[in-house]
Amino acid sequence: MNYNLIPDNVSEHTNVYDVLKERGFIEQTTDEEGIRDLLGREKIKFYIGFDPTADCLHVGHFMQVIIMMYMQKYGHTPVVLIGGGTTMIGDPSGRTDMRKIMTQETIRENGRKFKQLFDRFLDFDEEWKYLPSGSVLGKGSENRKPEPGKAICVNNADWLLDFNYLEFIRDIGSKFNVNSMLRAECFKQRMAKEGGLTFLEFNYMLLQAYDFYCLARDIDCKIEFGGNDQWSNIICGADLARKLLGRDSYYGMTFALLTNSEGKKMGKTQSGALWLSPKKTPPFEFYQYWRNVDDADVDKCLRMLTFLPMDEVKRLAALEGSEINRAKEILAYEVTKLVHGEEEAIKAQEAARTAFGGGAAGLADLPEIEIRAEELNSQDKNGNELGGLGVAAFLKALGLAGSNRDAMDVIRQGGLKLDGNKVTDPKTLIGPESFTDGKMLVEKGKKKKVLAKLV
Repeated sequence: MNYNLIPDNVSEHTNVYDVLKERGFIEQTTDEEGIRDLLGREKIKFYIGFDPTADCLHVGHFMQVIIMMYMQKYGHTPVVLIGGGTTMIGDPSGRTDMRKIMTQETIRENGRKFKQLFDRFLDFDEEWKYLPSGSVLGKGSENRKPEPGKAICVNNADWLLDFNYLEFIRDIGSKFNVNSMLRAECFKQRMAKEGGLTFLEFNYMLLQAYDFYCLARDIDCKIEFGGNDQWSNIICGADLARKLLGRDSYYGMTFALLTNSEGKKMGKTQSGALWLSPKKTPPFEFYQYWRNVDDADVDKCLRMLTFLPMDEVKRLAALEGSEINRAKEILAYEVTKLVHGEEEAIKAQEAARTAFGGGAAGLADLPEIEIRAEELNSQDKNGNELGGLGVAAFLKALGLAGSNRDAMDVIRQGGLKLDGNKVTDPKTLIGPESFTDGKMLVEKGKKKKVLAKLV
């Protein structure tokens, strides 16, 4: 794996704080001057926590991965914290309901898959190990100092799963003021919803703060990073470390969430999240997502999701009219190359150019959606077989329409093509014989193309 993905000319700055600010990442800091001075003065350990609530990272996580890559590029030590303990509770931040309770076995397996993905982007010291103390205020240790410039990985299950709860509440819970906690945005939002906030989730802030304290105490970790929705949790962690360790040099910093020009989170597709695994989001579909972003979002995506030098980012973001499509193509290629490698990025780009240029070659690289032959059966109100599935129901079955009404709108507006032929009759039936060699090119509008595969 080539870890030198960030070119030396990515920025004229030598302090990584200035690089992150230039790219538009930084949102809030506990002490901007102190953090900038620290990052320019010494090489430090910092951490970002990831709760393995799924078996794969998605593009929302990727912002944090990119920040760790910048920090490693400039000589700092990323500490990747897998939340094997905190996932047992679930973070209420940004949630309108309680997270699903997961088994320890599922959490461990998800955490293992997270680490495999991190290995693609960060250079780890695999021989380094964290050695927990087994008690709340007992100091943990490490088997040795990590190799300079290499990342390390910890799992908070090591210090959270086996401690004594009464000891924790006495020694750690006594440092928190409930009135201050209830003013946190993540708690206020939940308490305003029907069902409110459970005491289980109320503990999450204490546990995340305890993570910071453990890492500060045991391996001299000095900063916690996170998305802007983690601000309340992060400042509590920095405060706890200061109180218990008697030092002021602990900081927190949050980064912008990946949102579009309307303030909505990016990375959501019709079929769900935009995943970093090719098994869950094929490279072509991943490429097309970035190729089709709104014009207003090109600048932000180029700054945050590529390692192009800022001069090039500004040049591309300034393009107007049809020329902005060239910037989108470069954006899609660069992000896909970063996540899936250069070979897959080239294949996705060529497939997109071919498919959307009207050619037949390259269709093998389109995302495939399987549909069973028995799903193509339908009956009239008298129970008689119709010999196929209505085209609107066919779109729903492929996940290309959320309802019959949505599908009918697409058809009536002339936005549906099957194997290059426009379909305008909503009574059209799709049967097994409608497929050529078991496949059918389905085009919804100008931007969505998939290959339906009969199984």
